[in-house]
Amino acid sequence: MEKYKLGEMERKFADLIWENAPISTRDLITKCSESFNWKRTTTYTMLKRLCDRELFITDNGLVKIMLTKEDFLTEKGEEFLEETFDGSLPRFITAFTRRRKLSAQEVQEIQQLIDEYREE
Repeated sequence: MEKYKLGEMERKFADLIWENAPISTRDLITKCSESFNWKRTTTYTMLKRLCDRELFITDNGLVKIMLTKEDFLTEKGEEFLEETFDGSLPRFITAFTRRRKLSAQEVQEIQQLIDEYREE
């Protein structure tokens, strides 16, 4: 089980926690019952999976965030880039733009990122 790969329901569950944390396990069970029609045991099983991946932690009946959604997505993207393109951002952009042209706005945003990076 890879840390940054979530199935569809794991992702929806993680989003629910990220949107509501910190949240009591009781409230989480209620929200999962309403949103996903889950039983208490299903919620606990899914919570354990995501806690094992160090996304969340439970502390005295309170679910807290260990890894923000933004940090999760950043690390997921870095892992994808490393696994698929040997960590090369230029190779990724080359592959991406073979089938899809970048808009003028996208080119401008990328150029701005590069300029900001150079200033640092």
